[in-house]
Amino acid sequence: MKPKRGVLLWSIMVLALAAFFMAGCAATKPTPPKPESFACAAKGNLVRSLVPEAKLTGFDCHFAKYKNVKSLYFRVSLKNVSSEPQRFRVNIFLENGKAVGGLVPRKGKPPVLKPGQEVTVKYPVQGMDQKPKSVTLMVKSASY
Repeated sequence: MKPKRGVLLWSIMVLALAAFFMAGCAATKPTPPKPESFACAAKGNLVRSLVPEAKLTGFDCHFAKYKNVKSLYFRVSLKNVSSEPQRFRVNIFLENGKAVGGLVPRKGKPPVLKPGQEVTVKYPVQGMDQKPKSVTLMVKSASY
């Protein structure tokens, strides 16, 4: 018994499409290189104000695209060193009048860092394409 010509063509077409999609899924996109980080401000030009419940475990900057514009990114790592769950408010002020910040953690039920928990957040300053001259970093407790 011979298979019908239409069934044979459909079978070949389905197999070709399956092979095409499998090849596309197997190809991985190259990961972009991590941006080079640098100190956000020269020594003596960084003012930090932190609550005792928070420990700053990392603070650096890098340049990356934000909405297709080269922008400065602040990377802030905080650790809850208290014995109670905490939520923090981060504010970063620059010498040119720009400011960024937000709540840490941003989400959750409830949105808190457990004792000993650490988190890293990024804050972009859109359109700022040069290193800041001075930075003020403030970390306060926020009620949840």
